[in-house]
Amino acid sequence: MQLVRIETPVISHFAYLITDGDVAAIVDPRRDVEVYLRTARDLGCWITHILETHRHEDFVMGSRYLSEVTGAKVVNTGHALFGRGDIALGDGEALEIGALKLVALHTPGHTPESVCYLVFGLENDRPWGVFTGDTLFYGDTGRSDLPDEARAVENAGCIYDSVHEKLGVLDDEVLVFPAHGPGSVCGSGMHAIPHSTLGRERRVNPVFVKDRAAFAQQKGGEELPRPPYFRRMELVNLNGGLQPSASVDAVALMSPDRFAVAARDAKVIDTREPEGYCAAHIQNSYSVWLQGLPVFGGWVAESQDRILLVCDREEDIREGAMHLARIGLDRVVGGLKGGFPGWRNSGQPWGCCGVISPQSLRQALPSQRVLDVREAGEFAAGHIPGALHCFVGHLEEKLAELALDKDAPLVVTCGVGHRAGVAVSILHRAGFRDVRNLLGGMKAWHACDFPVMQGRQGAPE
Repeated sequence: MQLVRIETPVISHFAYLITDGDVAAIVDPRRDVEVYLRTARDLGCWITHILETHRHEDFVMGSRYLSEVTGAKVVNTGHALFGRGDIALGDGEALEIGALKLVALHTPGHTPESVCYLVFGLENDRPWGVFTGDTLFYGDTGRSDLPDEARAVENAGCIYDSVHEKLGVLDDEVLVFPAHGPGSVCGSGMHAIPHSTLGRERRVNPVFVKDRAAFAQQKGGEELPRPPYFRRMELVNLNGGLQPSASVDAVALMSPDRFAVAARDAKVIDTREPEGYCAAHIQNSYSVWLQGLPVFGGWVAESQDRILLVCDREEDIREGAMHLARIGLDRVVGGLKGGFPGWRNSGQPWGCCGVISPQSLRQALPSQRVLDVREAGEFAAGHIPGALHCFVGHLEEKLAELALDKDAPLVVTCGVGHRAGVAVSILHRAGFRDVRNLLGGMKAWHACDFPVMQGRQGAPE
């Protein structure tokens, strides 16, 4: 028996390939499945089963396509929210793969269809591992607001019941294999550790440490932004996801002149670091750093949008297109040949915006207007005195509500400057004349030991 964890960069998604002899199962595959096929080939086995723990919302699943190319059977519970499957396991029912036995445990809460899979050897009556999906992470559980934000506390109670009734009765030595790690938008507070057991989770995880009422209030009260592409992922994954995007390897390298023409009816996303964007950028472009594309690309673009990429290196264009394809954005039609230096040297027009250091901002307070674009919980935990708040993902829709003066200087901050870079580009596109990114963000502000306020006073969230 062999078990391999395969991580999807940036979105912190974990898939698992578990083998016995020449047969294998893959748990929660992503859209671009070649890595799973290659891993199976390297291990000398064939994927015969595809296990789904739930219908993921943060990436396009690869179940359907992987089934088509391998003949593998898709396994889930048959719940309507899975949409499709070949084998429907009832609660407590087992599936044998070689000398392995996998037992389904229905664990609703994160989503109604969520399921975990216990792993046994055929001659062992006690499980040694459990694939927990988004039901149980290292140090946390999945968020409870996705099925219905108004019922987040109720759903959190369901997570608590599922964990205690189905997983809490297992031995301390049982290994836990979640679908995500730190950095995923499907939860918060996950521990950055390589592995865990149920015994460890009993000692540290709030779902075990707190009582039901306290856990439900804490988990159900989390204020986590829901990216707009989640709704599209629900529909796409209802049918088992999509085949790999052919456009990833077919993105055209465009000369500055051709790029300028294409930009007339496309969204331009600049993936350079925020200080590069602030120094000089193509007018009306969005700033979304390369590693931020799998999340914030889905805030600034929709599936029907034609997308053009500006990257530091031409080889980064494929990576950027892949990040976007994993959230269903397939219409990346071009990348800028020569990057921004090529644009600059061709004499094309460009715009710029400002940056500011913590020291300079400290001297300008309290007269300087500051906008904090982090999540609500981050803002409440500590922010620059007098700062307004609006999460970056909601900024475009809430600009009128914020009632900011487009002619007055405005400083934008976040954790280190990346999300602020997205916000700066949104504001610049909206006609703000003097907008600056606090480079280093709140991390640098704290490093300078400058004062902060706590609480939610500020602006619409």
